[in-house]
Amino acid sequence: MGERGNAERAAINAPFQGGAAEIIKRAMVRLPRALQQAGLSARMLLQVHDELVFEVPEGEEARTAELVRQVMEGVASLRVPLKVDVGFGRSWAEAH
Repeated sequence: MGERGNAERAAINAPFQGGAAEIIKRAMVRLPRALQQAGLSARMLLQVHDELVFEVPEGEEARTAELVRQVMEGVASLRVPLKVDVGFGRSWAEAH
């Protein structure tokens, strides 16, 4: 694909990538307060593309996962539903 093709692809993808970036930022702003209000001790550690990585105490995994899912799926109103997958593990790789 030539230089023009690359530019066309970038122009088409830019609105989608910008929208995805806005959605993940909204979730990142809302989640710390939601976790605190729910009495959960989980901490957001980092963002990797469209993923958020948390440190979650043992015993809080299910409640934290459900809260994170609810917040992330509810940060934007779109024509299609936002769906969030949650994984667990002692490392980022294991959670996948």
